[in-house]
Amino acid sequence: MSLSLAPDLRPGRLDAADYAQRFADATPRLTRAQAVLEAERCLYCYDAPCATACPTHIDVPSFIKRIADGNLRGSARVILEANPLGGICARVCPTENLCEAVCVRTTQEGKPVAIGRLQRHAVDALMESAQPRIFTRAAPTGKKIAIVGAGPAGLACAHTLAKLGHSVVIFDAKPKAGGLNEYGLASYKTPNNFAQAEVQWLLAIGGIELRHSWRLDGVAQLDALRRDFDALFLGMGLPNTHQLGVPGEALYGVQDAVDFIATLRQAEDLATLPVGRQVVVIGGGMTAVDAAVQAKLLGAQDVHMVYRRGPEAMSASKAEQEWAQINGVVIHHWLVPMEVVPNSFDPKYAGGVRFARQKMAGGKLVATGEMLVLEADMVLKAIGQKLGNPLLAQADFELQNGRIATDANGLTNQRGVWAGGDCRAGGLDLTVEAVQHGKLSAQAIHAQLMA
Repeated sequence: MSLSLAPDLRPGRLDAADYAQRFADATPRLTRAQAVLEAERCLYCYDAPCATACPTHIDVPSFIKRIADGNLRGSARVILEANPLGGICARVCPTENLCEAVCVRTTQEGKPVAIGRLQRHAVDALMESAQPRIFTRAAPTGKKIAIVGAGPAGLACAHTLAKLGHSVVIFDAKPKAGGLNEYGLASYKTPNNFAQAEVQWLLAIGGIELRHSWRLDGVAQLDALRRDFDALFLGMGLPNTHQLGVPGEALYGVQDAVDFIATLRQAEDLATLPVGRQVVVIGGGMTAVDAAVQAKLLGAQDVHMVYRRGPEAMSASKAEQEWAQINGVVIHHWLVPMEVVPNSFDPKYAGGVRFARQKMAGGKLVATGEMLVLEADMVLKAIGQKLGNPLLAQADFELQNGRIATDANGLTNQRGVWAGGDCRAGGLDLTVEAVQHGKLSAQAIHAQLMA
């Protein structure tokens, strides 16, 4: 089968002025007066459930009380002592599923304290102040630690180790540090180059060296790092994407959603980015939402986000799903892709995607026999990522479901090697959790090196 829709994958669908407006900050910043009013809603609970729900265990009532008192610098210190990437987390954390989900005000008033926006208010005030540095290094220990990956886990690990007086070298494959914070988030969540501003704030503590364009692709590299450094932390994320495994996946117009987002994030001129007139995004997580919404913002006429199970099983939060719908994305459920259909005008191009409808029966997904074809000249795959690095097995790391097995502090089965972030088994694949992994591993590395 081929579709009659002529391929229409091109840049410049909008007027030049529209791009800046469409990709502006999705969450307006609180004014000082708004922040104080919101902070005064907090009950400053003893043994606060919001602090327990935060993976980095920020003392939420403490930082909010300081905002109410007008002490933004003190508020930021409370946040950043627990979470050195508190600025980015304030922007991208699913607070509606974490701290705000357990806020006592929800029970009383049906509306939680806006913890995420207050956190951003305090951290932004510090970052933009004349003296943004609040931490200093301890006396040098003479110890050197290697970190593979400059994402949230690696950066948090490096900053914590540097504070403790150690020297750190971060090895990363990309030309910029930040990992998914720089390359994998929707640009309207972190406008004005915030990810890089935060990296520069982290590095300002001193004792951290970045080495870019370095890729881990051999056991000899691991052996050299373990030989030349006192400890090693692996925070390389999940660099490979899952494929659909269906006919037509190689057609022009089909690409990984993470690549689409990374290209958009690094583009100097959004008007140069090609986008389809009709776009299908396959997946049900935050990456799928970010890709779908940004395709719509770039000028796509119709954007469909398609997931193989029901809405309750989607990893994108309810707020993220609503954000997609507000921006004109149509969400479909219970559909599994069977084929990317070629276009009849030019069979090298994608023309649509054929889906089979599914349902749950006896606890299993089964086909209903119904088929659906959605026309598309652009298909974005967002069905998850994987570590997929064979050298880890070759180096005898214990793996669980393709990720590195560790103890609670990130120690692997290899002596002197820790791991954290998305590459570590058993996690939630959240930025804030990656930060906690890096922080805990740094503390464990310090304890072992100084014993």
